Amino acid sequence: MTPQMVISIGREALTVTLMIASPMLIFGLVVGLVISIFQAVTQINEMTLTIVPKILAVALALLIFLPWMINMMTDFTRHMFDLIPTLVG
Repeated sequence: MTPQMVISIGREALTVTLMIASPMLIFGLVVGLVISIFQAVTQINEMTLTIVPKILAVALALLIFLPWMINMMTDFTRHMFDLIPTLVG
């Protein structure tokens, strides 16, 4: 196994990780931004007002994107298992 192969596998793993996590992070970010603007306009500073909608948004993103995420993880795992014969020797 060459150093280039290790770097390639690591890069692919990080890319898949970021792609899987990004929908939930983006949903949480957008909801957090909207809630922050609402709090700044109304001057309400309640912590539960920010946490509960973010949790709900992340759960919604998980429900929406779960089939795609499972497909991405399965493809990556299948690719890693296909690489096993090339790693020996």
